[in-house]
Amino acid sequence: MKRFWKDVSVEHEGDGWTIMLDGRAVRTPARTPLVVPTDSLAEAVADEWRSVEDDIDPRAMPLTGLANAAIDRVAPERQTFASGLAKYAEADLACYRSEWPPELVGRQEQSWDELLAWGRRRYDVDFSTTTGLIHVPQSRATIDRLSQAVAELDAFRLAGLSLLVTAGGSLLAALAVLEKAIAPDAAWDAVSVDERWQLEQWGADHEAETALDNKGRDFLAAARFLELLA
Repeated sequence: MKRFWKDVSVEHEGDGWTIMLDGRAVRTPARTPLVVPTDSLAEAVADEWRSVEDDIDPRAMPLTGLANAAIDRVAPERQTFASGLAKYAEADLACYRSEWPPELVGRQEQSWDELLAWGRRRYDVDFSTTTGLIHVPQSRATIDRLSQAVAELDAFRLAGLSLLVTAGGSLLAALAVLEKAIAPDAAWDAVSVDERWQLEQWGADHEAETALDNKGRDFLAAARFLELLA
């Protein structure tokens, strides 16, 4: 799809801000007007549309994509979506550690112990950790408390949190970013420890590096999306 508009603007009506192209509301893939809950997010989304030069590239418009997802996918079934996302509490990345080599073990401890400590303080729960990939169950109290935290979020925050979780593999890190307990860059460094270690050990791998860069870009875009909702 090529650029067909000249002017991009934002209009405030009621409790939302609508992105307009030549005076007409942008619509989501489901044909719903693209209305977002804050003026800062609206302006950032509008800037993505202003930046289109010729062809529309969805990868260059992550905020628009997340807003579309919040409206079309999350809002109609918010509780179901939240329940699915909360399942990540059962197997958080930060709970699964390597036994060897010592340098990787140390990096995981440095990155993940702080996350677990924050989660214990914030939600008054404990976490079971293990070495290897064998599943270690978390307590019902831990799962219920993190599930409650997710269930309380609105559709836009759920959409942003979902991308953080799927890109990083850690619900705990995603919640810490949402609550500004950790900077997005530091959170990405934490959840990508294993993949960056593998690249260091095995040398340059274009496909692996590209995949990691793409996930990092998605993670940071989701973090910015959540920040613009504040």
